[in-house]
Amino acid sequence: MNYYNIGKIVNTQGVKGEVRVVTITDFPEKRFKVGNRLYARTAKSKTLIPLEVDGVRKHKQFILLHFKGYPTINDVEFLKPSELMIDETSLSNDDLKPGEYYYHQIIGLDVYEGDQLVGQVKEILSPGANDVWVVQRKAKKDLLLPKIDSVIKDVDLENHRIMVEIPEGLDDAD
Repeated sequence: MNYYNIGKIVNTQGVKGEVRVVTITDFPEKRFKVGNRLYARTAKSKTLIPLEVDGVRKHKQFILLHFKGYPTINDVEFLKPSELMIDETSLSNDDLKPGEYYYHQIIGLDVYEGDQLVGQVKEILSPGANDVWVVQRKAKKDLLLPKIDSVIKDVDLENHRIMVEIPEGLDDAD
């Protein structure tokens, strides 16, 4: 089964077993609900620890979580720092609007301009108004493609390819 990172436990909060979480998901309200099953992977161990959320609240820039069966600070101390993850059964395409994709669906896809293979998406950056897809190319520098309709023409997940139209001046490495 595949697991996807949705946040990081950075510290404990108070003495009643709460942890501070920095989120890295577009759907925090959905991912951090009471009753949801999350998995923690600590820095010391690569084993996934199943956790059930039984308390959620927002505090400053953090989400504070409490887990069933972990009533005190001593019970959750071992979780810091750790990544919080969900399994693939927790993902739903209903979360996405048309033309939106999960990062893991895009990374690794082949990028084509016409019939010409440009490269493969290796990373997605989120610097501001729109995402930037980093395309790794053979014998050339990486190409940074903004995720806008005039550049990204079609994403075909079934055939593992993305059709693009690279504007003049965007690819200076020719």
